[in-house]
Amino acid sequence: MDNQRNGYVLSDDPGDVDIDTVHRWLSEESYWAVGRERDVVERTITTSRAYSVLADGEQCAFARAVTDEATFAWIADVFVDKAHRGRGLGTWMVEKIVSDLSALGVTRFVLATADAQEVYRRCGFSELEGVGRWMEIDRRPTRSAVLGLASHGGAETP
Repeated sequence: MDNQRNGYVLSDDPGDVDIDTVHRWLSEESYWAVGRERDVVERTITTSRAYSVLADGEQCAFARAVTDEATFAWIADVFVDKAHRGRGLGTWMVEKIVSDLSALGVTRFVLATADAQEVYRRCGFSELEGVGRWMEIDRRPTRSAVLGLASHGGAETP
């Protein structure tokens, strides 16, 4: 897969990640990671496969894959800077992640989104089948906001 397109460079080098920019995006502009601490963002990058889209060395988009690099991957924290949206950068990153990990033998990919289903459909994703099989423990402070649920007296509604 091509790593250069229309003045953009797609990198899987964690050293190319501008942690301050990614932290700002996630903690201030995303709906799923509001308030996430910088050290947590750093740890997620260190323990995941990080992907960046850069223009003139500047971070324009970010995504990461949590994976065993053998059977399973969770694609997370996909974010494209507002100034660079509408150019297919998110699709490009996710397609690259799927391609790279498929080459390692990964056969199952999951992700969650509140508003970008069409972007991910273009990458081959569909709604989760067998949803009744999945279980979770979700202690995120942003859980109510992420799921669009009302909070009652400090307790979160499942």
